[in-house]
Amino acid sequence: MRSLLAVPATNPRFLEKGAQSDADAVFIDLEDAVIPSLKVEGRAKAIAAINTLDWGKRILCVRVNDLGTQWAASDLRELAACARLDRVILPKCETPDDVATASELLHEGEMASKRTQPVAIAALVETAKGVANAEAIAACRGRLGAMIFGSGDYQLDVGVLPSPVNLAGSEPRFDFALARIANAARAYGLAPIDGPYFDIANPDGMRAASRHAASFGFEGKMAIHPTQVAIANEVFSPSAEQLAWAREVLEAMAAAGEAGQGAVKTKDGRMIDLVHIKIARKVIERAERNATRR
Repeated sequence: MRSLLAVPATNPRFLEKGAQSDADAVFIDLEDAVIPSLKVEGRAKAIAAINTLDWGKRILCVRVNDLGTQWAASDLRELAACARLDRVILPKCETPDDVATASELLHEGEMASKRTQPVAIAALVETAKGVANAEAIAACRGRLGAMIFGSGDYQLDVGVLPSPVNLAGSEPRFDFALARIANAARAYGLAPIDGPYFDIANPDGMRAASRHAASFGFEGKMAIHPTQVAIANEVFSPSAEQLAWAREVLEAMAAAGEAGQGAVKTKDGRMIDLVHIKIARKVIERAERNATRR
């Protein structure tokens, strides 16, 4: 999921645009994008959109309301009946018990609807407690397939005031949380996805924030506007230069192997060895996977 595009459940036009977007994944939002008086209506509209729109090969998600609300249980049970739904995003995920509770509610809905393929869960970690428990959450396995960092709510929870100057990359980066979530996700085989960049009129800022997340091992980023999708897809895809490097490494190491060498110097004077073969193969594998998404 290089790009995870948010669309509000109560806006039919945005839902249709999301289904036609270039995003690798789309999430229909029942939480922050829907006011309390429209929660039930929003859930019904989300279910209708899931069942009637053509979502192509995109990973289709719904961000449900958090477990502390009156809507969460119905969200999870009713959404579990949607055959096209791939996963739910669980906000305010703070402990393994949150994942277990969501899983049980999804199971109830699946049993009632006779759905055979389990709905996956993406844990949205966006509080100090959630970051403190990142490894324990990631270790849940089962339905858990991804961890997402929610920087907006995390900023609120840890008490960081907004920057008075709106410059590219000026939004708080929270390196500790980024590193901990990415490492926990990778340790347990989950996909780490970074949260949104809120200044939608600042493409340079979005690109810088995406590159920063990628440097920690994140493989994608939320997009809160369609214009951010292309940037996320670009940053979280191997560049032409990276592909050229990967091919050079494989060629150089193949020649080194024939000569009985385990390490060799590249054209630019850098030493490479067997570990670089694995890195190069991962670069090429990721590029090939991205090319077959749609």
